[in-house]
Amino acid sequence: MKTIGIIPARYASTRLPGKPLRMIAGKSMISRVYERVALAGLDEICVATDDERIYKHVIAFGGKAIMTSTTIGSGTERCYAAISHTAVSPEDIIINIQGDEPFIEPENIRKLIAVFTHTGIGIATLFAHISEIRELFDTGIPKLVTDKSGRVLYFSRYPIPCIRDHAGMPQIDDFPFKKHIGIYAYRLSELAEISSLPSSELEHAEKLEQLRWLEHGKTIYATEVNDSGISVDTPEDLERAEKYALQFSGNQKG
Repeated sequence: MKTIGIIPARYASTRLPGKPLRMIAGKSMISRVYERVALAGLDEICVATDDERIYKHVIAFGGKAIMTSTTIGSGTERCYAAISHTAVSPEDIIINIQGDEPFIEPENIRKLIAVFTHTGIGIATLFAHISEIRELFDTGIPKLVTDKSGRVLYFSRYPIPCIRDHAGMPQIDDFPFKKHIGIYAYRLSELAEISSLPSSELEHAEKLEQLRWLEHGKTIYATEVNDSGISVDTPEDLERAEKYALQFSGNQKG
């Protein structure tokens, strides 16, 4: 069983155009992601992009990159398109790693892969517990609920479950709220299947691709990790990432 990390990277981000090539304390975001993923000990890593600038940049810093079509609609589909260039078996594990997580913890990737030691699991993801009320009401941070075994019941951009006693305005201590860490792993056979699923009503309502899989009857398991740090979606996030990187570098020198 091989483990293959794919980092989908588009240039045309609505809120932060050219996001993968944005600089954070002297390094591009995509190079920081690549370096962190390399520490996880995967068998193979590549960036899947639809933009020649990103492709050339990855090759220039010594990474592997694959060009994919500009018509691909999601990171999942881009992963599958990239995998079609690599000889793999149906049982291999494909890890879809967000290209906007410049400080992703390699240990979190290893924990995600460990979920597949259980038989019958085809899709897995991560969550962390929410500790700030700001995150609970931030619609840019998806939430999830699971059953006792870790099987995901639902994802939402809003606080779930609803705390009825507080009229839908929960406090942080009302429940062990979970936020979704947007990294997925799939067995190749499962990735091939979900890549061809038609879009769904729940997906359109919440603008969350993973709801398509649930609505079509797929099972997703989630395992808990520590917060993976800063996800960069906006200019404000980029500024926070810059400060974090400089602080982290300063601490290392000290």
